[in-house]
Amino acid sequence: MDNKSVGHSSQFRTVILTAMFVAATLAVSMAIPPIPIPGTHGNFNLCDAGILISALLLGPKVGGVVGALSGFLLDILTGYSNYSIFSFIVHGLEGVVAGWLAHRSTKKYASVIAVIVAALVMVIGYFFADSFLYTIYAGYLGIFTNLIQGLVGAVIAMFVIPFLRKRVH
Repeated sequence: MDNKSVGHSSQFRTVILTAMFVAATLAVSMAIPPIPIPGTHGNFNLCDAGILISALLLGPKVGGVVGALSGFLLDILTGYSNYSIFSFIVHGLEGVVAGWLAHRSTKKYASVIAVIVAALVMVIGYFFADSFLYTIYAGYLGIFTNLIQGLVGAVIAMFVIPFLRKRVH
C-alpha cells in the first residue's frame, strides 16, 4: 500500500468517526428530551458530553465539526431553531477549544483543563446568544443552567474517555 492510499484511508476513517460522533451525540441528546430553561427560551441537554468526548479523543477539527453540527441539528430537531446558528458557532468553538487544549499538552490534567475552559466558552457564548435574542437578563438567567450543563457534559466525558480511547485509536 502506498502512502497516498494510507492517507485516504485515514481521512475516510476520520470522516466516518466524525459522522458517528454527530449521530451518537444527537441520539443521546434526544433520548433524554431537552429541558426548557425558564426565562431564556433555551434548554438543558447532553450535547456537550458528545462534543467534549469527540474533541478529547480526535482533536480540535473533529471536535469543532461535531460541536457545530450536533448543536445546530439538535436545535432544529427539537424546536429551538432560533438558537441553531448560535449553537453552530458556540458548540463548534467549544469542540475546537477542548480538542486544541487537550492535544497540545501531554500532561494528565490537560483534559480536565480543556473541558473546563471549553464549558466556559459555551456558557459565555450562550450568555451572548440569550442577550442578543432576548434581553441581557435572559443572558444572566442562563449562566447557572449552562454551567450545570457544561459540568455534566465534562463529568460524563471524563468518565467515558478511558473506555473509548483504545477503541477509537
